[in-house]
Amino acid sequence: MTNGGSGTAPLESVAWVCVRDGRLLAVRTRGRDAFYLPGGKLEPGEDGPRALARELAEELGLIAVPATTAGPAMPAMSEVYVIEDEAHGQGGRRLRMTCYTGEAQGEPTPGREIAELAWLTAQEADRCAPALRQVLRRLVAEGRVRHR
Repeated sequence: MTNGGSGTAPLESVAWVCVRDGRLLAVRTRGRDAFYLPGGKLEPGEDGPRALARELAEELGLIAVPATTAGPAMPAMSEVYVIEDEAHGQGGRRLRMTCYTGEAQGEPTPGREIAELAWLTAQEADRCAPALRQVLRRLVAEGRVRHR
């Protein structure tokens, strides 16, 4: 897959969709102006759920369980969306973000690369990267995230 004829493959990433009380968890990394979903890029040899478990531990101090080690006490993350959009701050490069939902152990606490975390409603979409805005629209349409 290429990026609109430029020959550059889209950035592949994973993200966690966590909704509480009608708000979506988002993070802003240091040096960035927009909010993103918690997650990040896959490292060589990782599948999506393992990459997400690693990213959630690094970014938020959470323990998530990949499908290969899930059990009754801790269900696995499950894929909910694949979002394709512009990668914010990447000079027009495209992004392909696989979104997962599921439980994680612990309370989200910003790690060293996270400047801020927030629980957002649709009204705050202007603070978000393009792919996160798409996720917010879907969650509002599903009745999971509030407008305000």
